[in-house]
Amino acid sequence: MVVPHHATGARVARHRLADELTGVVTPALLADLVAVLAELVGNAVRHAEALPGGVVRVAWRLRAGDRGPTVQLRVTDGGAGAGPRMRVASPDAVDGRGLHIVAGLSTRWGVERDGLGQSVWAEFDPAPSHRPDLVAAG
Repeated sequence: MVVPHHATGARVARHRLADELTGVVTPALLADLVAVLAELVGNAVRHAEALPGGVVRVAWRLRAGDRGPTVQLRVTDGGAGAGPRMRVASPDAVDGRGLHIVAGLSTRWGVERDGLGQSVWAEFDPAPSHRPDLVAAG
């Protein structure tokens, strides 16, 4: 799907993802997916150029597995002078934590560049292994 290269793009993407994956993945995984997608689209809007037409491309893919679906999120934008990187944010900083959130909630993430721009992706393995801190104690 494409969303505007504007703050509203993150809202549109979050709602569409939640609508399509509710009941398909666990509520805990869906919450992580929504949070990470919001960060990735927000970063694309704040730090990168738009794709032609003033948009950002957003995609997700589910792959079936024995323990549940593996999900990949991908946000493609027109690129920026410097690629995405994790920053050290002081406790008083109002930003700089987005990729830490992505890294903390996803199983793995990365960046791919081509002649048209860049894609930032994040993958989520099936619960509970991707978030062992959320496993209920017996």
